[in-house]
Amino acid sequence: MNTRFTGNFTQQEPIPEEGIEAALAVLRHGRLHRYNTAPGELSEAALLEQEFAALTGARYALAVASGGYALGCALRAVGVRPGDKVLTNAFTLAPVPGAIAAVGAVPVFVEVTEDLVIDLDHLEALAGEARYLMLSHMRGHICDIDRLMAICDAAGITVIEDCAHTMGAAWDGVPSGRHGVVGCYSTQTYKHANSGEGGFLVTDDEEIAARAVMLSGSYMLYERHLAAPGPEVFERVKYDTPNVSGRMDNLRAAILRPQLRALPEQAARWNERYDAMERALGGTPGLRLVQREARAQPVGSSFQFLLPGWADTAVQAVLDRCAERGVELKWFGAAEPQAFTSRYDSWRYAQSPALPRTDAVLAGLVDLRLPLTFSLDDVALIASIIRAEVSAVWQQA
Repeated sequence: MNTRFTGNFTQQEPIPEEGIEAALAVLRHGRLHRYNTAPGELSEAALLEQEFAALTGARYALAVASGGYALGCALRAVGVRPGDKVLTNAFTLAPVPGAIAAVGAVPVFVEVTEDLVIDLDHLEALAGEARYLMLSHMRGHICDIDRLMAICDAAGITVIEDCAHTMGAAWDGVPSGRHGVVGCYSTQTYKHANSGEGGFLVTDDEEIAARAVMLSGSYMLYERHLAAPGPEVFERVKYDTPNVSGRMDNLRAAILRPQLRALPEQAARWNERYDAMERALGGTPGLRLVQREARAQPVGSSFQFLLPGWADTAVQAVLDRCAERGVELKWFGAAEPQAFTSRYDSWRYAQSPALPRTDAVLAGLVDLRLPLTFSLDDVALIASIIRAEVSAVWQQA
């Protein structure tokens, strides 16, 4: 009789007790708005920004309402205007092209490789077409950042990093988000710190930081930020920067502060589960594992594998058979968007020519979450089910 997995792929760990107590304190005093402070009080949001700047090594940090808001805010802050072209990975999630389109800019998709990172040869070929790149470290896979930055620097391209899946990750020891001019992060429930919704952006550029703070809805209360430039910088930008409110509140900030302190330990636990899954699936007939760059230090909170060259019906059969045994897999190659999975050709507000290499990758791309509520025994069981069902369909093909 086939064993069945009974765990929940969307169940996260509880908020740390320290975060719960801090949240209760905010609820009891009622000052949830980040600028509503008692005399001499430093808000939870301001303290969180200071701590996130220290965590990433950035000069400035801003806490905002969502990772998607961080992306849009960054685009506006670096000077993207309606009609500007912005390069981005063809394999990403909808909020990335959505942020580009929402500011009136035009997404230009770059091919991706079988290792799920931006195709640097294609990027180099497109470098003359745009002055901006929104680089998505999709599903935590980090490309050769040194080569990417060399291409972009040579072409005068401003890089914004989408680090929704790489908070706590690094390239050659440098935290993710610190190579481009702005790094953007998410604290949505399924990311590496959980406030339901939320996000950050970081930068070393004082004018970009000041514009971002003004954009986020600071009014003239910017001096209440602890990880922002001095007031003289705001004097240069405050009259011509629109308010596009997207502040983080003190309740979410209180929940996040202890999670940031625990991030290195949590990252190690995710990577332990990722490595166990990778070892268990290695050598499965018809299944290709994603090869990660040696200089990357990722955080493996989800897992992807490829079924290269498989017919759509065979991929769907694997998904169906695994689902019958309790293993929830997502497919980025399905013809119609489902839940959070969609292809670049589904975003009709961002028309694109066909990208044959990306099409071939997405056609066989399978994805699953690895929440920390899974034990290593859970991972072993899930891997054994995937291996068995992939092998069964492969033998029938």
